[in-house]
Amino acid sequence: MQNFIEGMPPVVRDSDLWPWGWLAEHPELFKTGLPFSLSLLGILLIHEFGHYFACRWHRIKATLPWVLPAPTLSGTAGAVIQIRNRIPSRNALMDVGVYGPVAGYIASAIAVAVGFVLSYHAPANAPAAIVRFGGEPLTIRILHDLLAQWDPSIPSFDDIAPHPILVAGWIGLFITSLNLIPGGQLDGGHLVYAFSPKAHKTLTNILPFLLFLAGTVFWVGWMLWGLFLMIPAMRHPNVPVAPELAPGRKVLGIIGIVIFLLTFTPSPFYDNSLMHFLHYDPFSRTQ
Repeated sequence: MQNFIEGMPPVVRDSDLWPWGWLAEHPELFKTGLPFSLSLLGILLIHEFGHYFACRWHRIKATLPWVLPAPTLSGTAGAVIQIRNRIPSRNALMDVGVYGPVAGYIASAIAVAVGFVLSYHAPANAPAAIVRFGGEPLTIRILHDLLAQWDPSIPSFDDIAPHPILVAGWIGLFITSLNLIPGGQLDGGHLVYAFSPKAHKTLTNILPFLLFLAGTVFWVGWMLWGLFLMIPAMRHPNVPVAPELAPGRKVLGIIGIVIFLLTFTPSPFYDNSLMHFLHYDPFSRTQ
């Protein structure tokens, strides 16, 4: 928030990643971080409550959401609920898997829209960011185009001093896309398993290799998710095959796939691929 007030990108100094010293010197500014933190925590909780209420609807025992703090750029490792008994059917699995991303997507889109309205054009002399947000997911482009028709002065994502609520919404969309990766016990894995347990097994086996490749070329963080999917605990528990997935639940699954396409970007951060860190350019003739 302080960088936004001063017309700078969200992260321009190493101390922006580890702001504890600055915060100790300016404790009165702690409350200025609330628009970002409350927006992001709200998005995470809305996502998890989508799962929680789907569990309650199907009489599946589940905990209330837990928010996981972490020393990351966003300040959190996300939120989870713990499901404490077996999911009774593929229809129930589809509901549990899809309602979280749908709820989180709507909350993130609202935050992005509000953030665009509160943002302004970046000053010409703004310093370069050391962490640059990468490709825009389709949702951000669509929302910007809609808002620009209402107010043409709203800056594009390439020429913006983003309000912290916009940053929180962007992170919310990013987290939604991560959850919808179609493998393991991720939300996307639940959707695929509800459609076809065989397809889920195939995708879960292939995805780590695809994610390692994406980490080499686009964003090194994909490698971590590839390793994550290889953990035995990520194997999907068996869910009864019968009855067949209801037509309405198939529509829900398609909605989940559409949300994945609207939120996914292969390069969420620029200059963060393995090749970049190794200083290797496959398109250069000299290395």
